[in-house]
This record gives sequence, C-alpha cells and structure tokens, in this order.
Amino acid sequence: MPGMMIIAHAPLASSLKAVAQHTFPDCSCVLEALDVLPDMPIEEVEARAQEMLARVRSPEAVVFTDVFGATPCNVAQRLGDGVQVRVIAGVNVPMLWRSLCYANEPLEAVVMRAMAGATQGVMQVASSKPQNQTLKPGANDQDKPDHNQ
Repeated sequence: MPGMMIIAHAPLASSLKAVAQHTFPDCSCVLEALDVLPDMPIEEVEARAQEMLARVRSPEAVVFTDVFGATPCNVAQRLGDGVQVRVIAGVNVPMLWRSLCYANEPLEAVVMRAMAGATQGVMQVASSKPQNQTLKPGANDQDKPDHNQ
C-alpha cells in the first residue's frame, strides 16, 4: 500500500486531509499534509516534505500537489523519482477519495485511479433550481387545491 502526502498552498493541504479523515477516519497512518506558507523558505518546505515522506513511504508513495509550477509542486518534483514516488498535480477531493478508497492496490493502480477520480469528479452541474417548491404564505390563490404545482 503506497503512502500518500499532500503538499499545497496553506491551508489547502491540511483542509484536504481533514476532508479525507471525514470519509476515511483511519487514513492518518498513510496520509500526511504540508501547508506551504507564503513566507516559508523553500529549504524548509523541502526539509519538512522529506521528513513527512519518510513517515508515509512503504516504500512507495503518491505525492499530491495543487498547482503545477508553483513552490509546492516544485518541492514535490524533487521528492518524486517516477518509480517509487509519484507526483500528481491538481489535487482535488474526488482524486483524494478515490486514492484512499483503493489504497491497497499497487502504486501504478492508485495513480491511475487518482487521475480518473480527478477528471471524473469535475463536471458542470445544472444551473436550474431544484423543483421541490414549498407553499409561500400570502401568495395569491393559496386556497386553490392545485396551486402547489
């Protein structure tokens, strides 16, 4: 089972970990989160990330990051070797949940499921309001039996 780590701009990493723990309460042993603060030196970010990665590696790990090209992703890329430590940018809740749901699978399968979860979890939602209408007191014709349509 690969370990998992989130490196993202503060407070996204810890927030995503909290969301993960809401659905998967026992995920703390396989999931670490590193919030990168705006004034944090890159050397400190990298040192903390290496410590966290050492805790979750088994020996494999997936490192999730928020934005490709930003500091969290740059640090994650230094940790990843493409073999035992894989890096995925664009972390979102569906990606994380799918990864945790299938965490017992091999690293390559977890990476593929994470990517599928990320893309399948993004969709346009209808903009119309739900049709569960309630009676509004004082509206015209409230006493007619067919008014609730």
